[in-house]
Amino acid sequence: MYHVLLGLGNIDDFVTAFDGKPFEGMTVRLFNPQTKLWSLYWADSTKGILDKPVVGSFDQSIGYFYNTDVFNGQDILVAFQWDKTDPHKPVWSQAFSTDKGKTWEWNWYMNFSRKE
Repeated sequence: MYHVLLGLGNIDDFVTAFDGKPFEGMTVRLFNPQTKLWSLYWADSTKGILDKPVVGSFDQSIGYFYNTDVFNGQDILVAFQWDKTDPHKPVWSQAFSTDKGKTWEWNWYMNFSRKE
């Protein structure tokens, strides 16, 4: 990850392979000092475009970020959560809601560790 815009943003790369095929993704995160909200934009090597951002902020060590999307033809609310309670082992998770946030289906977790 590296910082951009005098610290108002950062960018990271995600490089892996799926079914033996190379895959690369990136996140661009921008902080708006007026609203105190972060906008997180994702792009990957399958589409080559920036997705609509998830927008939110941190409450203590947990960040909550939301947007709307369409999944399998259905309107959904998307939640991303960054949990940095343990800064050496942050956890990113994603959930979908088809009922405007009354219930959530948590469908992806990524557990990170700091490179020593």
